[in-house]
Amino acid sequence: MNILLTFTGFHDPYAKGLIGEEEQPGPILSLLSAKTFNHVVLFSTINTEKNTSDTEVVIKKLFPNTGIEVRQLLLNDPTNYIAILKGLRHHTRTIFENFQTANYFVAVASGTPQMHACWVLLVASGEIPACILHVRPPKFVSKDYQIVSEIDLTLPDFPIVRSNVFNVETDDVSFDVSVAIKKLGIVGDHPSIYKSIETAATLAQSNIPILILGETGTGKEVFAKFVHLLSGRSSDLFIPINCATIPENLVESVLFGHKKGAFTGAINDQSGKFDQADGGTLFLDELGELPLSMQAKLLRVLQDGIIEPIGAKKSHKVNVRIVAATNKDPIKAIKKGQFREDLYYRLNIGEIRLPSLRERKSDIPKIALYVLDRINATLKKPRRLSPGALTRLQEHSWPGNVRDLENVIERSVRLARRDILEADDLLISEPLIKSDPLAVLPEPSPGFSLEDFLSSVRKQMILKALELAEGNQSKAAKLLGITPQAVHKFLRNP
Repeated sequence: MNILLTFTGFHDPYAKGLIGEEEQPGPILSLLSAKTFNHVVLFSTINTEKNTSDTEVVIKKLFPNTGIEVRQLLLNDPTNYIAILKGLRHHTRTIFENFQTANYFVAVASGTPQMHACWVLLVASGEIPACILHVRPPKFVSKDYQIVSEIDLTLPDFPIVRSNVFNVETDDVSFDVSVAIKKLGIVGDHPSIYKSIETAATLAQSNIPILILGETGTGKEVFAKFVHLLSGRSSDLFIPINCATIPENLVESVLFGHKKGAFTGAINDQSGKFDQADGGTLFLDELGELPLSMQAKLLRVLQDGIIEPIGAKKSHKVNVRIVAATNKDPIKAIKKGQFREDLYYRLNIGEIRLPSLRERKSDIPKIALYVLDRINATLKKPRRLSPGALTRLQEHSWPGNVRDLENVIERSVRLARRDILEADDLLISEPLIKSDPLAVLPEPSPGFSLEDFLSSVRKQMILKALELAEGNQSKAAKLLGITPQAVHKFLRNP
């Protein structure tokens, strides 16, 4: 049982971000998103009662399985070492009696420096048998540092400081969690994506099959690679295949291989994806598109690891880790007879659910800026996003999720005619809900400007036409029914 002890501070539960009025998780929420605790003890003072109450409410909402209690220290002076030590000793004595076999962790990010010093003194002296955690709020973390640092003062020789966002140790030291996250470009600090990452990192160390569930564009293949990197298997043996793209009559051959002459057109021996992934990971994307007959054969491979190429005289064993993914609801597919129930229960021993962007809107600006940095590395003149552009991105529903967001930024930046992209420079294709284009017009209200609205619509239409015409101004003009000179004038003065 993991128990966290922490003071609350003025940056809890949330603090204002660097862009507009966007709120960022404070130290305590950042820590709870990075590491799992069964119980949290919040130490409150006279000056932080409201912060403590608000933090308690948010924790109960975001982490319903985490127990929480509040302890009050009646400190008139939050810098008084003696008063702080006396209060902590009084409360921790009771806590240790209630939880005698727990693993204790002390956070030293919230509260005064004097409070932090008292925690260190009590841990170093052995009065509190705990590890010290220091958490940096994500907005202050550069790419070279981790969110959480753990300091173990209970070791006999020398304190060891470990940096690991998710506190998950892997057998393969060549890749820890933070290195894999950086390598794959996984961005975000919302609790929902942290939960997915922590689940993936934990499951990666076993050999059980994994099923990744999530909408289109949420990054299922990226998470499959993440599992592979942390699994200890050969890093270059990650074999992905999209089951939806394989012709039904070739599925068995593609997966298991065939021998020369096994069927018409089999002019040579052909190894299948299972043999190619032997010793590594086979990623089966869109698994629900496999024919039911092949789902049955896949189930047998999962059970005994034995495959038999078409036309082979004997079968052979392979050592393959299976990671499968689908954007469909498997339970609904089972009820419709499109997915084998026994295969689902064999795969979901390890299940990872990826949140949509709608569920983690606070991550959208971070992902957008990450993508922009990547694109700017290929441009002679870098682009920037205005606060208004970031706000528009954050307010969009993103039916295509991260992939959709990346595509919008890519095409908007490539066609941008100025260094700073404003909200109406973003080429966001709204999902078609009704055939009548007038049905999506905004409602006039105080402050509405018809001139500004029409100017923005004109700009969006010209940019969209240029995109469709691949930058050809004459073709774009024909699509819009205007003169090439009008398009040229717009490009000179966007």
